[in-house]
Amino acid sequence: MAWIRTSMGRIRFDGNEDRLSNLPECIILHILSFLTIQHAVQTCVLSTRWKHLWKRMPTLNLNSHEFMTLKIFSVFVSKILSLRDTSTALHAVNLIRGRTIEPRLLKRFLNYVISHNTHLQQLGISVCGDIGLVFNCVSSCRALTSLTLSVRPKWSDSTATLFPKSLNLPLLTSLDLTNFAFCGDENGCAEPFLAFTKLNSLVIFDCKVRDAQILSISNNTLVNLAMHYNSSLHAKIKLNAPSLCTFNYTGSYHIHEICGSGLSSVKKLNIKSAHFSASKYALVLFSWLINFANIESLTVTSTVLQILSLVPDVLKVKLRCFHNLKSLKVELIQIRAGSLLLLIQEAMIEKAAAKSPKEVVKLRKAFETSFEPPAIPDGIVDFLRQNSPSAEVNISTEDPCSFNLKQIEESIKGVNINNYRSRFSMRSSARLPRLSVRSSSSVAPGLAAKSASAAEPASDAAPASAAEPASDAAPASAAEPATAGSPNLHMCLGEKDDDK
Repeated sequence: MAWIRTSMGRIRFDGNEDRLSNLPECIILHILSFLTIQHAVQTCVLSTRWKHLWKRMPTLNLNSHEFMTLKIFSVFVSKILSLRDTSTALHAVNLIRGRTIEPRLLKRFLNYVISHNTHLQQLGISVCGDIGLVFNCVSSCRALTSLTLSVRPKWSDSTATLFPKSLNLPLLTSLDLTNFAFCGDENGCAEPFLAFTKLNSLVIFDCKVRDAQILSISNNTLVNLAMHYNSSLHAKIKLNAPSLCTFNYTGSYHIHEICGSGLSSVKKLNIKSAHFSASKYALVLFSWLINFANIESLTVTSTVLQILSLVPDVLKVKLRCFHNLKSLKVELIQIRAGSLLLLIQEAMIEKAAAKSPKEVVKLRKAFETSFEPPAIPDGIVDFLRQNSPSAEVNISTEDPCSFNLKQIEESIKGVNINNYRSRFSMRSSARLPRLSVRSSSSVAPGLAAKSASAAEPASDAAPASAAEPASDAAPASAAEPATAGSPNLHMCLGEKDDDK
């Protein structure tokens, strides 16, 4: 027996009581929405009450990466669409199939979404398939507030999908696009987001423009903007977003020129770069600092600081910006052998030549012995906070063994060094919620085959880290079946459906 002490005394209750099943249905359905769809279906074996609960879930998260084969995924999706309670409103749907999807399955899925789009608020589709069908479905969902799209033509991995100018979603507040092309007008300017008058968050990943020299992002309500790996987007970015607060930018070998009237409102600026391949980007990057004058938080990679240090006599410049800077965060990453490293070495030799020829000879010999320039150029941090000397400086790295952290700590006054995993990711926190890509082994137990014997090796292959949270979260009554092996989904979905 267990006891709970309250202000009125002690209340006795049975320790074996299944309090989870006694929760209101709306709360249980909310809890189920955090599970993968496979695990949600498997809860049907817990008790009579749980048998049909998964059918009334208002969310559908379908991710092919969680299945061993495409055939298993296709059968499972068909079963879900057939057995789900059609009277239950659908609020959120995600379909992730990175490669080509069966045309019949895609068409059935999209028709199901169209028939349940009255209350649909969140939609995510990542497929290679019929683009026309996808956009017909999207345009019919007038209640959407969140849209995530990554759509490629069938059998194509590189062709960008043309983003339609006619897409009208009046309630949309969050938009996440991958692998799209934006067409320009007769003036050479692409303005793809004018119709979204309530847009709050925008993510552009691996996109480009066609017949345009300028990509215009004009929106009075936009607060969060993220642009990642748009190296094929050879255009100037024009920002007219007076409410913009956070800007996340990730580049590889290219950095875009940015202009507009919505730059001074930005408070948080995050810039991650691997290696920009031309010295001209140093001046482009410097212009960013001038334009984003009122930021309070700046997060950069050490390569960004290296590129910035290539600006001639940059440390002598008196900045008129960054008076409000409160936080400067630097992520240390190694410089690869290439054009950036050569540019940095040339800049160091030029500075050494101004001192004496002996310094040049000494430096060249050091380069021949694999000498690497300092991770953070001398004086660059103090340069950035010259108008806010009290700004906090934090440095992090994924690979502390590759850097002389003690030297960095001694060279920068008041710096805090943290050895933890990078805060940057391929997808910004501003992006819409996505399904995590798990190994197929962690979800295989009920999917591998119609026979239970096919599930056993998959169960053995499941990592311990995947099993522990499930056992902690499950009620006492659910723990015993889990130890004996996950229930077979063919048994859970064994009801007759209309798909056959």
